[in-house]
Amino acid sequence: MFSNLWNRMTSCFRRSEPREPEPHEINLLQQKRIGELPLFLAAKKNKVRAISVFLNSKSCDPFQKGALGETALHVAVQYNNLEAVMTLLDTAPALLNMPMTSTSHDGLTALHIAVVNQNVNMVKELVRRGADVSAPRATGTFFKHGRQKHFYFGNTVLHILTLQPYKIFACQIYDIIQSYDKGCLDQTVNHKGLTPFKMAAYEGNTVMFQHLMQKRKQVQWALGPITCTLYDLTEIDLWGEHQSVLELVTSSKKKEASQILHLTPVKELVNLKWQHYGRPYFCILAAIYVAYMVCVSLCCVNRPLKHKALNPNNSKDITIFAQETLEKSYVSSSDHLRLAGEIISVTGAIIILLLKIPDLFQISDLRYFVQAVQGGPFSITSVSFACLVLAILIMRLTGCDGEVIPMSGALVLGWCYVMYFARGFQMLGPFTIMLHKMIFGDLLRFCWLMAVVILGFATAFYIIFQTEDSSMLGEFQSYPMALFSTFELFLNVINSPTNYDVDIPNIFYVIYFAFTIIANLLMLNLIIAMMGDTHWRVAQEMDELWRTQVVAASVMLERKIPHCLWTRSGICGKAYGLGDRWYLRIIDRKDHTKQKMQRYVDAFQMQEGENSEKTTEKSEKHREKDSPTQQRPTDPRPSSTLHVPENITQRKQSKGWERLKSATLEELQGKANKAVGLDEHEIHHV
Repeated sequence: MFSNLWNRMTSCFRRSEPREPEPHEINLLQQKRIGELPLFLAAKKNKVRAISVFLNSKSCDPFQKGALGETALHVAVQYNNLEAVMTLLDTAPALLNMPMTSTSHDGLTALHIAVVNQNVNMVKELVRRGADVSAPRATGTFFKHGRQKHFYFGNTVLHILTLQPYKIFACQIYDIIQSYDKGCLDQTVNHKGLTPFKMAAYEGNTVMFQHLMQKRKQVQWALGPITCTLYDLTEIDLWGEHQSVLELVTSSKKKEASQILHLTPVKELVNLKWQHYGRPYFCILAAIYVAYMVCVSLCCVNRPLKHKALNPNNSKDITIFAQETLEKSYVSSSDHLRLAGEIISVTGAIIILLLKIPDLFQISDLRYFVQAVQGGPFSITSVSFACLVLAILIMRLTGCDGEVIPMSGALVLGWCYVMYFARGFQMLGPFTIMLHKMIFGDLLRFCWLMAVVILGFATAFYIIFQTEDSSMLGEFQSYPMALFSTFELFLNVINSPTNYDVDIPNIFYVIYFAFTIIANLLMLNLIIAMMGDTHWRVAQEMDELWRTQVVAASVMLERKIPHCLWTRSGICGKAYGLGDRWYLRIIDRKDHTKQKMQRYVDAFQMQEGENSEKTTEKSEKHREKDSPTQQRPTDPRPSSTLHVPENITQRKQSKGWERLKSATLEELQGKANKAVGLDEHEIHHV
């Protein structure tokens, strides 16, 4: 916002420079150029005869370019004119793989446009005629990532399909393109190193992810309702993958990405990792860290001190102990015991830095530090704690005073980091995210408002008592003290810090009354309401957040722990002739009762829809009957059958469906039911 304002202000004083046209300006230029070229206009309006005439004319160039470097084929595909596309390709097949050549749309082919428009027939026709599905890449400035950009492709055609909103059509087009692909287009990575399969997981496209997962699975055997299936773990598991699906889901900014964790086989793989390795190792690390913090706390509490004489020149100085020198700090046996604890504390801080700093250098997005699921805030906490412990060591060795400052900060940060291990427990894990969202969301926004209120009223209080005797009003004797006293008043820590034994300016009562209304009545209730809303929102997705935390913790442990202590999950397919891939075996049992109940539910919904349609038709007939200007059409067919009143038929049908519906609901609730025992043929005639 500030950069845009500055650019507008400076543009008035400097010479105008050529700028890149906006998207709407590009579109207007394209439409103008289309209207000037007869071939382009015919392709836009799908005039097949006109296109044939133009192409057979020697004065018309079939490869002429538009304002964006597009051809007539691009225009025809853009407006979904299949007949025009076929006519153009019959005469000029070289147009098929020609990309746009403008700076904004460089590399865009007709197949790209057809895929984005999700025109299945158009894609079939282009691919059938030999459209290149792997080499073309849209690399124009229009497709670059940025705030002002409406689209962000820069991928292959299959990557583009994972970004489309109509997921069913995207899956159909995916299969069509892959059926004509002779290479390994589905294994081609984009600029972020993601394949289409990983892209679907990162974007939270559950439909595409399941579709691709079904193509990768192998049914081992089936016996009645039981099916044993082998799921390929390539690109899902961490082993041999720089960016696995599990890592991408936990680091994704899309809320829909967490739904991938509920799909087979990701759900089963996460449960297997967490139950066998993640939870035991996480609990062990939690116990080790708590014991380590106890050791650090004992070393800080029993730090070496010496007696100090009172300062006669300053009555407010109540210091009676000072830091002991290094030579006298390690003399007795208790000092030696404390020295062992200090060595453990420093060693632990060095280990924390060695484990955390490499991860910090790999972070490319600063928003990682405010993402509670991945533990971003806790990474800052642990690194800061370790740095403060090393600062205490340096101050102790050099004999500098003031080690209490880094020591107190280290204790606070170190014990706060214990909350990181709460994510291993379902009862406590979601509350860490709740605290994080309240701190980085509600509290930060509230602090801006609180700072404005405190700054304004503290200045007013200081000015009111500026002419008074400061010894009688100690809380406002200086401006910093006035700020701190106003902050205490804001939080109701103290009452009005004034001396009522002396005369107080009347304006103080007016300002203090306004401060009480704004601070105590409005502001504090505002923060309570904000935090209550955050608590409600987090509570709605508590289980989902905890599962995501578990996956992030499992990924972290599997990356850090040696492979000799964490074996690979699944079955190696090399010994069974399945190649050098790992599979997860899942036995699924189909519950035919649930499927049968689902058919009944669908039937109920269809019957309700038919009844509503009949009711609508009946009301329309009544309106036609009541209207004097309209005549009822006569039925030319002879009435040879017995006429049954429509309301009686509907009443019988509704009673039958009500009986079947109540019987089905009783079966779902576990009650005895005879109607469900009937075969489907009998139920159909109820």
